[in-house]
Formats: sequence, structure tokens, C-alpha cells
Amino acid sequence: MPIGAEGFSSSLVNLIDRHVLREWLTTLALALCAILGLLILQAMLEDFRDLLDLDATPFELVLYFAIKVPGYFATVLPLTMLVSLLYSLGQLHRNNETISMRAAGLGILRITRSIWLVGILMCGLVYALNASIVPWSVDESRRMFEQIKFRSDTKSHLSSEVGLKGVVTFDNQRQRRMWFINRLSTVEQHAYGVNVSELDEKHREKSRIRAREAVHIAGGGWVFYNGRETWLDPATGEIMRTVTFDEKSMPHFSEDPELMMVFDRKPTDLSFFELRRIIEYFKIEENPKATAYAVRYFELLADTLLPLIVLIIAIPFTMTGVRVNPAVGVSKSIGLFVLYFSLFNLADMLGRRGVLEPQTAALLPSAVMLCLGGFFFVRMR
Repeated sequence: MPIGAEGFSSSLVNLIDRHVLREWLTTLALALCAILGLLILQAMLEDFRDLLDLDATPFELVLYFAIKVPGYFATVLPLTMLVSLLYSLGQLHRNNETISMRAAGLGILRITRSIWLVGILMCGLVYALNASIVPWSVDESRRMFEQIKFRSDTKSHLSSEVGLKGVVTFDNQRQRRMWFINRLSTVEQHAYGVNVSELDEKHREKSRIRAREAVHIAGGGWVFYNGRETWLDPATGEIMRTVTFDEKSMPHFSEDPELMMVFDRKPTDLSFFELRRIIEYFKIEENPKATAYAVRYFELLADTLLPLIVLIIAIPFTMTGVRVNPAVGVSKSIGLFVLYFSLFNLADMLGRRGVLEPQTAALLPSAVMLCLGGFFFVRMR
């Protein structure tokens, strides 16, 4: 039975979709494997020797790098999308396939509709990666490294002397408590040389706990050992009463040792979950240090748009006319991608300094590039 014109056209269009998508996804898979391999090699160069020095077992080495690999996906995916699009669409252009498609009456959007569909799905994938898989990978790999280091250190030192951090201060404005700790172990949730002051509404000291040691209890609360509790008159600062104790439980002290030390770590070293916890905890207080962490949190959310940005700056310039050298289009695409990262760094700096709101600083580069790419896309149709 002869195929009707409508059926033939539909079959041809589906064939084009499959062909374009297959060419791109094949190149994407190869590029993804190659770049991930390089990143794993770099991670091994950085951490492999340290793990061996810490007497990590072969199983722990394999498990550590297996856990760490997913943490690279959200960073690698947009870059591999750009590289694979530039190569695969450029190859179609060099073989005059896109010219033939356009001569048949198909526009750029129609030719690449399957790529756009996958790009939209990629946006959801990037969000899922940033919201769950990457944070898990970052948290678990860091926790595993710290556990191996702690085990190694306990072989040559007392467990109470391992993993100790220097002086830690923490101002809990929400619950009006000020902490000062001489040494803190986040591994054992153990503090030494602890001074906790409780303040009134006017930020005046009304009571104080000084203890030789304090232990954070899982689920919340602290237990203080060998110390003294002092009550003061907030108005005059005079001591009203003092009581010594061997052990004192404070279940309403909700401070987490890891949260106390969060500002000692860079925003880029924290996972999505940790960043969200910080901005939720410090959203009432106007803490200037929290601004950089809020900017980083919203940047991870804005990364969801990266696949669309890659598509909108790569597709138009790689499918130029026959009289235009494909290298010119590729150069323009790479130039726009460089421009995006320049805008990203500028907005990040302005956001950290408080010139822009964290949400604005995170979304501005993506919005600018989507508008700019959309302009070129419409113009080249």
C-alpha cells in the first residue's frame, strides 16, 4: 500500500528527530565519560596519597571515589552539553545535512526540537542533582574522609586529642546565647574550656556557665562537666549567685557543633543541604557572614537553567548559513559562554558584598544570557 504524503512527511520528521538526537547523545556520552575520567584522575591525585597515608583499606579507597563521582555531575553536565552540541551540530553542518533540512522547509527550532525536549529534561536532572545526589556525595565523601583520618589519628594520639579545632565563638542571637570554646571536636561532639552566656532582650548578660568540658547530645541538648553557673543582675552586671556542679544537663541548648563552625568553611565547600540549613537558621538575624552562603544557595538553584542557556547559545551559531564558516559560529558560542561566567563572577561578587540581593545575584546572569541567546536565536531563524 503506498504511503500517503502526510504519512511520509510524518515519518521523515521522526527520522530527522531520531538522527539529530542520536548524533548529539552519542557525542554527549563520550564527552561526559572523558571529562568525568579526567576529574576522577584529578581527585585521585589530590586524595589518593592522603588516603594511603591514613592507612585506608582498598575497599575504602574504591568506595570513597565511587561516592565522590556523583558530586561532579552537576558541574560537568553543562560543559559536556556545550562541547557535544558544538561538535555534533557542527558535524551535521559540515556534511550539509542541516542545509538540506532547511532547504526542505524545516526551521532551526523544528530541526532541533528533540534536543530542546531533552534539554528541558536536563534542567530537571540538574535540579535533582543539586538538590539530592550531589549534596549526598559531598557530605558522604567528606564524612568518610574524616572518619578515616580520625581512625588513623587515634592510633598515635588519645581520642580526646584528635580532631580538635581552635577557639570557637558563636553568637546565637535567636536564643540569645553567646558561646566561647577553647577547643572543639566535631567528630566526638566534645568541647573543652566552655563559656556560655545567656542574655536578656537588651543583650545584657543574665547568667553564665563555665565548664571544663561539655558534650553535645544526639537529638539536642548539652551536658556540662566540672563547672560553675553564675547568675548576674543584667542592669548592673553584679554577681547575684554562684553554684558549682560536677554535671549539669541543659536539654534546651540546641546549638549544633557543626553549625558553630560553619563560617570557617567556604560556601563552595558546602552542600546544598548545608547551605539551606544555614540560611534557614540565620534568616532572622542580619548576619553579614551569611550573605555569601545565601548567594551560593540560590546559585545552585539557578543552575537549573544552565542546560537551556547552553542550548540557546550553541544551537543558533552552529547552524549558520552555508556561506559562513562553522568555526565562526563555534567561536561566538564559546564567547557567549565565557561572557556568562564573567557575568556570574561579577554578580556573585556584588551579591556577597550586599550590593545585590542573593536571589537577584544568582538569577541575573541566567536571565541576561537567556534574553541575549533568545535574541540571536530569533534573529538567525
